[in-house]
Amino acid sequence: MEYRKLGRSGLKVSEISLGSWLTYGGSVGTNAARECVLKAYELGINFFDTSDAYYRGEAERVLGEVLHDIPRTSYVLATKVFFPVGSGPNDRGLSRKHIMEECHASLKRLGTDYIDLYQCHRYDPETPLDETLRALDDLVSQGKVLYAGVSEWSAEQLTAASQVAHQYNLHPLISNQPQYNMLWRRIEREVIPVSEREGLGQVVFSPLAQGVLTGKYQPGQPLPAGSRATDPRANHFMPQLLQEQTLQAVENLRPIAHRLNLTLSQLALAWVLQQSNVASAITGATRPEQVVENVGAAGVVLSAEDLDEIETALQGVVQY
Repeated sequence: MEYRKLGRSGLKVSEISLGSWLTYGGSVGTNAARECVLKAYELGINFFDTSDAYYRGEAERVLGEVLHDIPRTSYVLATKVFFPVGSGPNDRGLSRKHIMEECHASLKRLGTDYIDLYQCHRYDPETPLDETLRALDDLVSQGKVLYAGVSEWSAEQLTAASQVAHQYNLHPLISNQPQYNMLWRRIEREVIPVSEREGLGQVVFSPLAQGVLTGKYQPGQPLPAGSRATDPRANHFMPQLLQEQTLQAVENLRPIAHRLNLTLSQLALAWVLQQSNVASAITGATRPEQVVENVGAAGVVLSAEDLDEIETALQGVVQY
């Protein structure tokens, strides 16, 4: 495993990390979750990502239970706050009230005294930015949170956050968690340049494009039974990815992966990690074998010729 510093901080995270969206605490049982997490840890993954919104806290509970017997100082635990966790008017967003209450609730579910990386799951236009950042700063000062980050914030929002933190001498944000993969590259134009300037690193989700970049979905073939594309909770993310042109483009990547002695998944993850502002690619896994395969992408270096060949294979299907 290779490790990278997260933004301008001194925190080091594994290039490949393990997330729990749509898996642990829900569609994947506790025993399977345990096998995946322990295999990830065994292979050097030290960054585990979850959220209070994943299965209404069950993902946090399961992850905390599985990590309980692992030395706390040996891994980086990340969770998030923003999405509704109840029906009340203050059960959502990034108000001081909600951040404080949900941090305490997450700590309890995770069974830990502190969260390494606490992330604002989205931007909250209804709460003053200084209120949000002051709440995060207080949690850091209290030792309940070590670092703060965000997810899917725009370049303008990241810039504003940096200005507010500087104005009030608050602990700065160190990370952003956006969607990023071979097919979805919208952060390249503005978010990455701003992040580099302001000292944030990316911990990217969906590096395998909901599994499309694994090659499991074949052009002209029915969807595999039990796949994410057949899950009603996830398939609203899938239609654009499952277009025949996109699936054929993914097939065009197979000879490249074969020449490099990589699987399609490993090629896709290695491609994401060529971006120096990316600290870690968050992967999902329902079986330990998937963890082993994903970890095989760590440390892979693609040449300029490899990258050019990938661009040619994906021509016409990339979203910028």
